[in-house]
Amino acid sequence: MHQPDFKPKDAAYAARVRDSFALQGAMATLGASLGDIAPGRVVIELPWAAGLTQQHGFLHAGMVATALDSACGYAGFTLMPEGAGVLTIEFKINLLAPAKGQSFRMVGQVIKPGRTITVTEGRAYAIDDGREKLIATLGATLMTITGRDDVKN
Repeated sequence: MHQPDFKPKDAAYAARVRDSFALQGAMATLGASLGDIAPGRVVIELPWAAGLTQQHGFLHAGMVATALDSACGYAGFTLMPEGAGVLTIEFKINLLAPAKGQSFRMVGQVIKPGRTITVTEGRAYAIDDGREKLIATLGATLMTITGRDDVKN
């Protein structure tokens, strides 16, 4: 994906992403970790684990969608102002290949940032024997939430 030159509204965007990510029980349950963080782009890494698979031993599509949704959400969050929260309001996933690999890389990228609504795209890659394979794409629409104590990061 092409990396546009986005300017974050908060110089501490990377620390805000790390702090928020640390609060996510879902990401901890999956064993996910943050990779690269840049304005408008976030990478989440995920190891294969038997407890996250479907009946054929592939990473379950729900796990792929969960991690990819978070990568897109945090990509949008990098461009939001201090004190804002982010919520996904819509996403569509395309599963392109079985999620077979020792680990997975989820890349979220902002396509169009906005004051209230941000559009993102995500790509999920399986890493198997050192080779990366695109296994899913996701388009997500995010909402910037302000003025709510129960939705701020």
